Amino acid sequence: MRNNYRLFWRILLLLAPAQLLAQGLRISGRVTSDQDGQPVPGVNVVVKGTTTGISTDASGNYSLTVPGANTVLLFTSIGLVSQEVNVGNRTVVNVVMKETVNELAQVVVTGYNTTQRKDITGSVTSVSPDKFKNIPVASFDQALQGQAAGVQVTQSSGTPGGGLTVRVRGNTSISASNRPLFIVDGVPVEDGNLTGRDFGGQQDNAFALFNPNDIESIEVLKDASAKAIYGSRAANGVVLVTTKRGRSGQKTTFTADVQRGLTEIIRRPDMLNATELLELQREAVTNAGQDPDQSGLIKGVTDGVNTDWVDEVLRRGVYQQYQLSAQGGNDRTQFYLSGSYRDEQGVQLNNGFTRYTAQFKFDQKATSKLSFGANITASYAKNKRVKGDNFLDGVYSGAIKSLPYYAPYNEQGRLYGPNDPNYAGFPNFNPVGQAVLPRFVSYTAKFLGGVYGEYEIIPNLRFRTKASVDYNNITEDNFEPSSTAIGGFLESVGGQGYGDFSNTTLATLISTNTLAYNFQLPGKHRFSTLAGFEVLSRQQRSNNVQGRLFPSDDFTYIRSAGVVDQGDSYLLNSGLISTFGEVRYDYDEKYLATITARYDGSSRFGKDRQFGVFPSASVAWRLSSEPFMQRFRFLNDLKLRASYGFTGNERIGDFQFLGTWASVTYSGSTGVGPSALVNPLLQWERTREANIGFDASFLNGRLSVTVDAYDNLTDNLLFAQPIPLTTGFGSVQGNIGKVGNRGVELTISTVNIDRGGIRWSTDLNLSHNQNKVVELVSNEPIFRGYTADGVSRTNVILPGQPLGTFWGLKFLGVDPATGNAIYDDKNGDGRISPEDGQVIGNAQPKLTGGFTNRVSWKGIELSVLLQGSYGNSILNFSNTTLLNAGADIQNNQTRKALQRWRKEGDITSVPRYELGNSYNNYHSSRFLEDGSFVRIKNLTVGYNLPRQWTTRYGMTSVRLYASATNLYTLTRYSGPDPEVSTLDGSTVAQGIDFFTLPQVKTILGGLSIVF
Repeated sequence: MRNNYRLFWRILLLLAPAQLLAQGLRISGRVTSDQDGQPVPGVNVVVKGTTTGISTDASGNYSLTVPGANTVLLFTSIGLVSQEVNVGNRTVVNVVMKETVNELAQVVVTGYNTTQRKDITGSVTSVSPDKFKNIPVASFDQALQGQAAGVQVTQSSGTPGGGLTVRVRGNTSISASNRPLFIVDGVPVEDGNLTGRDFGGQQDNAFALFNPNDIESIEVLKDASAKAIYGSRAANGVVLVTTKRGRSGQKTTFTADVQRGLTEIIRRPDMLNATELLELQREAVTNAGQDPDQSGLIKGVTDGVNTDWVDEVLRRGVYQQYQLSAQGGNDRTQFYLSGSYRDEQGVQLNNGFTRYTAQFKFDQKATSKLSFGANITASYAKNKRVKGDNFLDGVYSGAIKSLPYYAPYNEQGRLYGPNDPNYAGFPNFNPVGQAVLPRFVSYTAKFLGGVYGEYEIIPNLRFRTKASVDYNNITEDNFEPSSTAIGGFLESVGGQGYGDFSNTTLATLISTNTLAYNFQLPGKHRFSTLAGFEVLSRQQRSNNVQGRLFPSDDFTYIRSAGVVDQGDSYLLNSGLISTFGEVRYDYDEKYLATITARYDGSSRFGKDRQFGVFPSASVAWRLSSEPFMQRFRFLNDLKLRASYGFTGNERIGDFQFLGTWASVTYSGSTGVGPSALVNPLLQWERTREANIGFDASFLNGRLSVTVDAYDNLTDNLLFAQPIPLTTGFGSVQGNIGKVGNRGVELTISTVNIDRGGIRWSTDLNLSHNQNKVVELVSNEPIFRGYTADGVSRTNVILPGQPLGTFWGLKFLGVDPATGNAIYDDKNGDGRISPEDGQVIGNAQPKLTGGFTNRVSWKGIELSVLLQGSYGNSILNFSNTTLLNAGADIQNNQTRKALQRWRKEGDITSVPRYELGNSYNNYHSSRFLEDGSFVRIKNLTVGYNLPRQWTTRYGMTSVRLYASATNLYTLTRYSGPDPEVSTLDGSTVAQGIDFFTLPQVKTILGGLSIVF
């Protein structure tokens, strides 16, 4: 009996803690960072002395039942200073934690969730706004340039508000979009160009409507584990942009930023003056057996005018930006509010970009269970554009080509026009007139907004719903008077002006609903789960009208046109419906695993192929936490990672799986006829992705290294398959071929010196990507790019070769005896013909990277960013006109023309000039150059005024700085800029310079005041 009595009490004592916990206090709270006040996910919250615990969710929240008021909570996380907190009589316990090793504790957005960097199992690169705060970037994609391994950002031209090309781990597609998916505050936003009218290869940039100063963080998701949760849209990478929000526990702060500076072209082309050009032209005519005097090429007469057309159309631009923001909040309410104005005067006459933005973000914790908030971004931009690139009537392009024998103005200071005998006419017109006389203005309004609500159903099970909209309205107002090339010279227009007006609306509505549940099992097993449902609807509505034969140049709108004979309007609807889920597992912060999947249905594919699943899995091992690694005290963290999964690409436009019909006119009657063939089996491109890597931190965070290696293969390429024209069609949209990308990425961050008030840190990122077309429907070359003299086209798509491969004749030099070009007779038939075309190079770099150094001492700061590319070729297609071996003499020439062959025995790479001799100017490797470069992308010097000075006037901090962008470029490329690309965003014809405006150099001063 006594033994049974003792056994009863022992069992009761064992069960008591569980009963006490079951009947204990319910505690909730939030963990935030001491550094910036932001919530910290993934922090372990454990009842001291037990295995009962939980982890904070994506918003830093946690809920836990504890035994009573005497309970002590233990807050731990790698990279954070551990804390023990007495509960007392509180039901809400908020904790602020300090960081030890910054890289490990950094909070990273990973899609529909956030986590600490220490818990990431995929490949994610973060870019802090501190890295670009002093650079006058117009858009957040430009802010990535040189900052992230595996991310190649190319600024296609120096046009204000102009386009950029962004590639994450290479090109995965041939004809579908290769741009990453851009997500701003959880909303997929419009990317690329918004305007409809062509201005050469250069497009506008939708991201120029955002203010980069409003950005809190940028994350680039690169491998399948990180981005598969975006499924069918993630093959090209995902860029997550999070804007600033209020901070809890901080008084309201106001920040004023001012930037003003000057811009100018980084390098001007070196053209011949009138006398030099006249000598060259006379020689070309003489070599053709003709009399140059009879051709009107008379010394002292023809070169009596010497106009530097490049100087005439370019100017020094003015740059200015102003911003005022407010930020603050407490434990329940946080807000951020900003407004900005930016104005860029382009280096070309009449070219400019003006932008107004406003940002508001609000977060409210209504109760311990319910939170809600809203974010709004509104912007308005005015873009004054000029024609560029390969336009015959372009401004910069025309200035380079124009003969110096003509002048822009007459003796009375009036611009020469088409009806004047001194007007140059075809092919170069009057570049100054082409700049200042037309009206090409685009007005763009953007509204990006969302509201959300979050409710804790049971402890640590949270439901979140969000509704968002991305609305864009673009109005284009264009008029070309009779004094311009189109309005007065082009016969089909009528010589009395030409105008067009268009309006486009792009609206995306998205509803996102997620359930997140965090829980912890005994034995240090932590789980973080997420399930979601999302519906996306996009609508595009567009219309335009065109008019001509205006009564005079004083009447410039369509209402006044004598003939309104062209117009268009259309409506497009598309949508995406998705379910997705993610499970993260963590054992003792040592063994990590993530499983992700998304199931997408798209309106862009037929019902037989409308849905697809995109899974991924990843694992990580924190090797540094193993007992056998503890002897390496210099090692703070070492984590090995591996991932495998599938992503997709559905960005090909709408209705391409359908057999569509269009209106046709025959013999004066209107009807309908087939316009495209049906393909009900059309489906997503699919990319299989494998990634291995490691993250290491040494010497208390003073040295951090990240290495990744990947192997990606895209199949089911969305490609217009050529078919015999006897079918009545040239192609049918299908899924054919494969493209592969393999590469290695390296990121190194160091703190070189941190003592005596001096801090010197360095960031280096290097990327190598090998792109290859693995398979097509056949091995026959598919030609793309520009039409080329002597061969079919400038570029080719060919199995075994990378995208962006150049095609042409192989140039072997100049015959010293005759001065004629020598080409490789590839097929050995004794003559040079298009059949001798071959691969002559490619635009893909072997290595890209960025190198940043920051030094600070007693309030003085110095930052230098180097950006570069190695191993890529550039097709200097401008030189087919500017280094023309006499085929025609209607254009100016570069100074290299002075190195031409002139007499027997001359050794040179420039053939003889002979009027009408097109053979010497065949498209060949003669026009291909090394595009490698290293550029001082930014140099900034700043000074922070001492606090004893600023606090005297009620200011928290005052910072003065000077910044220079695109300061110097080291390159062997003979053109003005090795980075430009005429066909902005092209995949198969990248790296072509065809009269493209170079980038600009910006020198500015700035002032930032916080109060």
